[in-house]
Amino acid sequence: MAMPERSVIGWDVGGAHVKACLLQRGEVVDVAQWACPLWQGMDQLTPVLHAARARWPGFGAAQHAVTMTGEMVDLFATREDGVRSIAAELARSLSNASAAGESVHFFAGDAGWCRAADVVTHWDAIASANWLATARHAALRFGEGSGEGLLIDIGSTTTDLIAFRGGSVLTDSRTDAQRLARGELVYHGVVRTPLCAVAQRIDWRGTPHNVMNEFFATAADVYRLTSELNPAHDLHPSADNAPKDLPATRQRLARMVGLDQRDAAPDDWLAFARSWREAQVAELGGQLRRVIAAHELGPQAVVVSAGCGDFLVRDVLAAAIATGRRTTEPSPGRPLAAYGVEVARVAAHASTGRSNVQAWAQVCAPCVATATLFARDSR
Repeated sequence: MAMPERSVIGWDVGGAHVKACLLQRGEVVDVAQWACPLWQGMDQLTPVLHAARARWPGFGAAQHAVTMTGEMVDLFATREDGVRSIAAELARSLSNASAAGESVHFFAGDAGWCRAADVVTHWDAIASANWLATARHAALRFGEGSGEGLLIDIGSTTTDLIAFRGGSVLTDSRTDAQRLARGELVYHGVVRTPLCAVAQRIDWRGTPHNVMNEFFATAADVYRLTSELNPAHDLHPSADNAPKDLPATRQRLARMVGLDQRDAAPDDWLAFARSWREAQVAELGGQLRRVIAAHELGPQAVVVSAGCGDFLVRDVLAAAIATGRRTTEPSPGRPLAAYGVEVARVAAHASTGRSNVQAWAQVCAPCVATATLFARDSR
């Protein structure tokens, strides 16, 4: 796809995936995601960048807007080292030859946009700021005047719970550590989360069991059995590197309570998967309740859903209601908006069809938000 003037490519470089969005004249025309196990080395970025270049011929003529969380992987001695290494590689790989590096810009939150030369000064503002881009974009869409809302972005690895009002993000947290302390960042996702991190005891055939604290299964096994996980979002190897078919999935779940999949019927394993689902929903609901109460969001605050785990959002809201103070927490009729449809501005002529690109914008919200905010701020 050729790049017209005013094209922006937004990047979200994570530790497990890279997501990218092509924005033309302020509209999203394509979104893509690639598996990228960055903990295995910086060379994992190379095939991703080649794939993006092949997908969008001439993309070197675009402006590039970058956010990241990949600095957290244990490849890097420190987060600063991670930010600087990722930024240096992207500046080298993405820069326009005619622009001498001026075509690559890094989202630094409150510090604005940084070029590669500024990363050394603002690395801490660049680190893991992708959530802030998404929340700001949602706030600009729904938070004008006294409008308020809440972003619930449930991804493959983490969940972001961010309140906004009057066009601005409410939290003054900026680092992962601060957000973890306040419940705004929850290390629960629907693909990569080890099940032993979801619950210490789990119901099996009506009897609570201790959980084996081993990397036997992941959340992907749960949502594969419940038929809620889109295979396109199930990009990483299983815990035992075995197939992802239903028998192998049941076998991994069985190991969590010391059994084999042959010890029960498929319906039993489906019920077991639903027990894990209920445990994860309850944990996310409790964290959500804390965030809503902290910012005193009213019952009409819009909820903006995003991420490949957006299928859990309604149940997470219900869990928050069930355990919370109803004066400040959501009613069952609370407005619910999908980021990919009601926040992202997807072009009618989107490359693979408008509804398909909206679905990918929903999953890859931070790269869309980063591209959109850069285009807006650079006008």
